[in-house]
Amino acid sequence: MTDADDTRQHGVEFGSFGDRMDSFDYPLDHETLLDEHGDAEIGLSDGETRLDELLAPLQDEEQTYQNADELETMILNLVGDDAIGRENYSDRGTSTVTDGDGEQSL
Repeated sequence: MTDADDTRQHGVEFGSFGDRMDSFDYPLDHETLLDEHGDAEIGLSDGETRLDELLAPLQDEEQTYQNADELETMILNLVGDDAIGRENYSDRGTSTVTDGDGEQSL
């Protein structure tokens, strides 16, 4: 992972599993990952899920992860909308719209 102190990525809380990912022996095959770490908890905005439950939709049982970044990417791809807090929510304030006269309005 890019920053060992930052365990939250794109709405996913990797917690202690995120810290351990860097120390796995890579390449790591999917079956070994699940056998050894399938019970690891991954935090989402609506609670936690186990790694084996999260990776269950993966159809390629011969999947091999070459490094921690590749494993992290797979996890982020599979969480989907579960990692999003409130849909269509933004804390960036209101946007400005320019009308036909070039004037801005809120």
